[in-house]
Amino acid sequence: MLQPIILVTGGTGYIGSHTVVELQQAGFETVIVDNLSNSTAAVVDGITRITGVRPHFEQADCCDRNAMAAIFDKYSGITAVIHFAASKAVGESVEKPLLYYRNNLLSLLNVVEEMIAHGVFHIVFSSSCTVYGQPAVLPVTEDAPVLPAMSPYGNTKQICEEILRDTAVSFALQGVLLRYFNPIGAHPSAEIGELPVGVPQNLVPFITQTAAGVRQELSVFGNDYHTPDGSCIRDYINVVDLARAHVQAVNYLADGKNKTAVETFNIGTGKGLSVLELIDAFQKATGIKLPYKIVGRRAGDIEQVWANPEKAHTVLGWHAQESIEDTLRAAWKWELVVRHKA
Repeated sequence: MLQPIILVTGGTGYIGSHTVVELQQAGFETVIVDNLSNSTAAVVDGITRITGVRPHFEQADCCDRNAMAAIFDKYSGITAVIHFAASKAVGESVEKPLLYYRNNLLSLLNVVEEMIAHGVFHIVFSSSCTVYGQPAVLPVTEDAPVLPAMSPYGNTKQICEEILRDTAVSFALQGVLLRYFNPIGAHPSAEIGELPVGVPQNLVPFITQTAAGVRQELSVFGNDYHTPDGSCIRDYINVVDLARAHVQAVNYLADGKNKTAVETFNIGTGKGLSVLELIDAFQKATGIKLPYKIVGRRAGDIEQVWANPEKAHTVLGWHAQESIEDTLRAAWKWELVVRHKA
C-alpha cells in the first residue's frame, strides 16, 4: 500500500515545519510548497535531521495557479492538504491590507481549485482565534459568534473559512478548521523554530531577540486594558503541541469521523497569560532579565482571549502537553542556536 502523501503549503514556515516533522514521525510522506517569503530552504535540512527523512520540497507561490497545478500533477498520490501559506501579522495587515487580501485569499482559492481538479477532497486549514474578535464570554468555544474582524488579517481568516464552507456545499470537500490561539516555542532539538525575517511581529521571538541583545528593549503595547495587570491576555500554545493537532485532524478526516463537511476546533491550552506574565515566566525559566517599556496600544489588538479546547480533546483526542516554562526554554535554546549560526 502506498504511503499517504500530505501536501503542506507554507511548510518551511514556523508552524508548517513543525507540522511536517510530526507528520513524518507519524508515517506520512510530505510535500512542502513554500515561496520562502518568510523562511529559508535550510528549514528542510532541519526537518531531515530531526526525522531522518527528507520531505519533498517545491519552491513555489500558492498565488501562482500554474505552479500549483504542476505540483498536483507531479505528486499524484496526494490524499490531503494542510494549508498554512498566508501572511500572518496583525499589525502589518493594518498597514498593508491589500497585500493580505491578495495573498491570503488567492492562495487558498488556487489550492482548493487544484484539489478539486485532482480529486483531493481533504483539507486542514490554518485558521485563527482572531475570527472571534473580542469574545463576550471567556473561555471561547467553537459556538461563539464570529464577530467583525479587528484587522485585515483576521478578516482574511474569516473569509477563507467561508470559502471552504461554501465550497463544501457544491463539492465533496471535507475540511477541518483549526483556530489557533498563540503558537510559541520551538522544537526541543533546536533544529527548527520561529525565525522571522526582519523585525519580529510576534511576541516571543522579540523576547528572545531582546534577551540575546539583538533588540535594545521589548515594547509592551498598552498597560491600560481591562485585565488584572493592564496588558493583553492570550492563550500561548506550544508549537509542537499545535503541530500534533494537525496530524490528529488529518487522521480524523481519513477515518471519516467528521459529522459535517467542515468542522471547527479551537487549539489552545485553555489558560490565558498576560504579556507581562509571559515576560515574567521567561525571566524565571531562563534567569535572564528582560529590558522592556510600556508603549501605546497597537492597532488591531484584541484585549483578551483564551480557548475552551474541550471539543479538540473529546473529538480529536488532542491535548496540549507542554508547560509554559519548557516552551519558553525551548524558544531560548533555539534563539541561541540562531545567534551561534549568525
